[in-house]
Amino acid sequence: MTSTAQPTGSEGRKAHPEHLGHVIFITAAAAMGGFLFGYDSSVINGAVEAIRGRYEVGSAVLAQVIAIALIGCAIGAATAGRIADRIGRIRVMQIASVLFTISAVGSALPFALWDLAFWRIIGGFAIGMASVIGPAYIAEVSPSAYRGRLGSFQQAAIVIGIAISQLVNWGILNLADGKQRGVIAGLEAWQWMLGVMVIPAVLYGLLSFAIPESPRYLISVDKVSKAKEVLAEVEGKTVDLDKRVAEIKDAMRREHKASFKDLLGSKFGFLPIVWVGIGLSVFQQLVGINVAFYYSSALWQSVGIDPSASFFYSFTTSIINIIGTVIAMIFVDRIGRRPLALVGSAGMAIALGLEAWAFSAKTAAGTLPATEGTVALIAAHVFVLFFALSWGVVVWVFLGEMFPNKIRAAALGVAASAQWIANWAITASFPSLSDWNLSGTYVIYAVFALLSIPFVLKYVKETKGKALEEMG
Repeated sequence: MTSTAQPTGSEGRKAHPEHLGHVIFITAAAAMGGFLFGYDSSVINGAVEAIRGRYEVGSAVLAQVIAIALIGCAIGAATAGRIADRIGRIRVMQIASVLFTISAVGSALPFALWDLAFWRIIGGFAIGMASVIGPAYIAEVSPSAYRGRLGSFQQAAIVIGIAISQLVNWGILNLADGKQRGVIAGLEAWQWMLGVMVIPAVLYGLLSFAIPESPRYLISVDKVSKAKEVLAEVEGKTVDLDKRVAEIKDAMRREHKASFKDLLGSKFGFLPIVWVGIGLSVFQQLVGINVAFYYSSALWQSVGIDPSASFFYSFTTSIINIIGTVIAMIFVDRIGRRPLALVGSAGMAIALGLEAWAFSAKTAAGTLPATEGTVALIAAHVFVLFFALSWGVVVWVFLGEMFPNKIRAAALGVAASAQWIANWAITASFPSLSDWNLSGTYVIYAVFALLSIPFVLKYVKETKGKALEEMG
């Protein structure tokens, strides 16, 4: 599944003002999948310690329950495009909505640890589908003049979903008198945290009935008259609809369906550009960013901070994530991708180094001295800020731009798969690593942040201001 090529003529380049508000509504509705992506990814943060206590499991088993959702993510991301090409983009959104709802209910009412893990796989499958279908659909319905700005709705929705999940967790914890296993209306607090996702999941499904199918998909299944209706709806009735349909058909005929063989080179397996894309994806995860979103509440509690405060700090970290993302969106086209990546790497390395130093002062009682505790909290927020204003956004921009047209879709799929694998490795290893040496764990993440600097300087080329046809 690929996005609609830009028109070659002037027709269809701008949405008429009276249509732009409606296009924004359509985009926002589709971006609800991104909101659920962020929400479901991070809501588990509030339940980690409660699950450990409820089922009396060690760090290794607990890590697998947290990380197992990423298996579903990988499957969902790998299959969503093909499913959408067969049954349509809207149907995939509705399937994802149902899976999010089932996962929320099942996760809130598990019989045992094994079925909690199963429901997390189901939720992961929905995340993977949402991560693919949202950006693709938005690109296909957006007028080209607004495509970049409308496309940013997906990333904004993800970081807002992360923040809202932490705010909801904090609110529920306070209702339970600060106890993650405190009972509210017959269920423990952590069960409510996981179950509340039913509300945005159902809303996502309802909104999917209020937005049109992608004109590209409609044309692919010979529903040309319906496609024209949608094009008029999003681009204006004064657009030459026959010309727009012809442009889309021509783009679809000219597209090359890249295969895995197209990515292979004479040495080292993949082509060099594919390895660069894999490297960007892997470095994005190996700095340990998802520790901040999956484990931060448990992390702060492990160094003596009470649950209510730890949940609040998880929320404030999410707000910093939003701020950093906005900064990146403002500057990524102004100063370029490489400068942002380098600034972010340097900032993350310093912040992670400070966290490692602070955690090295952890006492036998499992607390931090006042000075080190303050440094750890500030450094954690600084780390997320520098990640969000750099690698959190620019990696996806790079991956969307850096590959030659012939292999773009296939290469992006391989790079995204590498990202899910690296995400799983960090998520599954953190509890055991932190039990071994929390300070040493952050030293490892800091080293990866430092190594990303020479990697960018040597292998990553700037893509700012270049046409996609110039890549490769």
